[in-house]
Amino acid sequence: MPEPHVTSLLDRYVAAVLRWRWAVVGIATACMLAMTAGVPYIAVTNDYRILFSDDNPQLIAYNALENTYAVVNRALIAVAPRDGEMFTREALGAVVDLTDAAWLAPYSSRVDSLTNYTHSEAFGEDDLSVTPLVEDASGLTDADLARIETTALNAADIAGHLISYDGRVAGVAINFVLPDYPDQAVLEITDYLDGVLDDARASHPGIDYFVTGDVVMNRTFADATQNDIQTLAPLVFLIIVAATIVLLRSVLATVAVVAVLMFVINTTMGFAGWRGVVFSPTNAGVPIIVMVVAVADSIHVVTTALLGLRRGLDRRVAIIESFRVNAWPVFLTTVTTTIGFLSLNASDSPPFHVLGNYVAFGVLCAFAYTMTLLPALLSVLPLRAAPAGRSEFVDRFYGRFADFVIARRTPLLGGMTLAVIVLAAGIPRIELSDNVTEYFDDRYQFRRDSDFIAANLTGLDRLEYSLDAGREGGITDPAYLRQVDAFAEWYREQPEVSYVQSFADIMKRLNRNMNGDDPAFYRLPGSGDLAAQYLLLYELSLPFGSDLNDRIDIGKSATRMVVATGNAWSRELRELDSRAQDWLQDNAPGLAGEASGVSVMFAHMSQRNINSMLGGTIAAMALISFLLIFIFRSVRLGLISLLPNFIPAIMSFGLWGYLVGHVGIASSVVVAVVFGIVVDDTIHFLSDYLKGRRQGLAADEAVRVAFCTVGHALLTTTAVLSAGFLVFASSGFEVSWALGTLVAMTIVLALVADFLLLPTLLLAIDRRVT
Repeated sequence: MPEPHVTSLLDRYVAAVLRWRWAVVGIATACMLAMTAGVPYIAVTNDYRILFSDDNPQLIAYNALENTYAVVNRALIAVAPRDGEMFTREALGAVVDLTDAAWLAPYSSRVDSLTNYTHSEAFGEDDLSVTPLVEDASGLTDADLARIETTALNAADIAGHLISYDGRVAGVAINFVLPDYPDQAVLEITDYLDGVLDDARASHPGIDYFVTGDVVMNRTFADATQNDIQTLAPLVFLIIVAATIVLLRSVLATVAVVAVLMFVINTTMGFAGWRGVVFSPTNAGVPIIVMVVAVADSIHVVTTALLGLRRGLDRRVAIIESFRVNAWPVFLTTVTTTIGFLSLNASDSPPFHVLGNYVAFGVLCAFAYTMTLLPALLSVLPLRAAPAGRSEFVDRFYGRFADFVIARRTPLLGGMTLAVIVLAAGIPRIELSDNVTEYFDDRYQFRRDSDFIAANLTGLDRLEYSLDAGREGGITDPAYLRQVDAFAEWYREQPEVSYVQSFADIMKRLNRNMNGDDPAFYRLPGSGDLAAQYLLLYELSLPFGSDLNDRIDIGKSATRMVVATGNAWSRELRELDSRAQDWLQDNAPGLAGEASGVSVMFAHMSQRNINSMLGGTIAAMALISFLLIFIFRSVRLGLISLLPNFIPAIMSFGLWGYLVGHVGIASSVVVAVVFGIVVDDTIHFLSDYLKGRRQGLAADEAVRVAFCTVGHALLTTTAVLSAGFLVFASSGFEVSWALGTLVAMTIVLALVADFLLLPTLLLAIDRRVT
């Protein structure tokens, strides 16, 4: 607690602010406007790679894969005739038209579809014919349609990828070469595809079209970011205003709180703009979180000032007294909240660094404006005391509640202990897992289309392997091909797998072609020289844009194998790759390393982030713990104060385990975020409790004083904080709604702990009389 001379200095400071209130308001306004000018420079990215740090091993592996083979940025369009008949002239014609239009898409480098599939067959004894499967759909005979259907459904290269196994849905896969800064390119591509699909739907009303892929996901990331910033922030603002009016019962007091809030938000976002910050869905909640967290300081000060007015104090005296009571706790809560958010710099995902740093900056701004602008505004506004009847009711309520806690401290302590044990038992039910597609809910077309494509055409999660032959030209070695083929066949037997693309399949098809298309020769060539000749002849026969650069490296020393799975969770992908590594160790050691690909990067992200955040969270908790021990000048009380801060997180995660059962990347930062916030209530309660104890009050009387002094403010801030974070539950982005819901649950449980657990612990342990 502050010493008397510090309090006297604080009184003089607040008195000076009140004396020069208009100057303070003017200077604060000028500073805020100068910072706000930076807001237009805030950028929003649609590149999912921003989620990964430069030293992320999965990102490094994926970049190496793309440097070895062709860069893959895909869009996959599904063509689904409503009658379920894909092999008709109209349906195939629609695929031909769409394939032609896809070649004209901005930045497109390759288009693969059912109709332009490079079908190879024998021509004479030694010649190979490589032509598109369908060139002109309008002139096809019934016999042609039957032949095309048989060929497509039996082609390992496209069955389960560009044509569903049941022949009801076809696909058009477009690859793009994006510039270094792809945001504008992604907008151009997706706008073009939207226009193409609108035309296709008008031309073929009996056919439905669905689109997914990396490029479309990038656009959805941008849309989700814009939606959260444009819709959630105003909603949170309205909730805060409404909740503050209801809880403070003073429009003018609410005006002061909201004014401070606007100054804080504008300053924070303006500073972010001047710094050139790039937002993504993961950190788009910065202004919302700042808004929610920053309001607590003002509410504590204004609540105490209104109580002073009710007791008959002059407005100036009431403001000075309010700051005398709240300045030190507000400063401490600012420090602890800042520490909590700064710990996000330990995250493996850079957007969380932005989230932590700029919320921490906003918290510091909130303290600065609370100590300068707020007293000046309270002095200017004609505040009045709350109605006596309501104020007396509030006093009686918290007095009676304190008596209830004091009288039943033993059963309450036992009940809270039992509740913690029961809820903590739900934690083992939680599965730490992510699903990239399910980051977005059904309000986004990307999610709806992706679900359809995953269910009706092909799996969207891909594991990619670079299979090393060990020497230049070694990919045609029979021993190498046998290992690649065996690996592909092993994967095809796995229940999660929907499609495997393997270089060995091409070689088996070529061997059959060069032996008169005899099905008995659908096997690997027996000679390396023969295999090399087949491959050379095939490459020379391929049409423009259909080369094998995406499957074979330039030195023909390695091939790319792609494994597609259904709508898999990250844990399932990691386990599948782990089984694959075991198979390779037993059957083809040295052939390949771990899987790569976008899905694999996301599959490891939550696990890596949890591991990286563990150290940062522990360090933040330790620092805050030592700070509390130092503040309260008691190891015993400092340690007691930790329980109401640790336990709410345990309870909320346990409850989440019962209700939801899985958490992803959001879970890795929740504890760090929450711990810095919920410790605020503990500090306010303990500060008033210790003040009473040092004035000679017994423990039960000090508890009663603490309830009557800060109980209403704690309930008010909890209501506003939890309501604000619950707004995130309306986000269409899974990371945002999971983070907001978990934090809101924890904040509510923290109030329960501070009202029921902390006082009973104090009454049980702190029995000395000062």
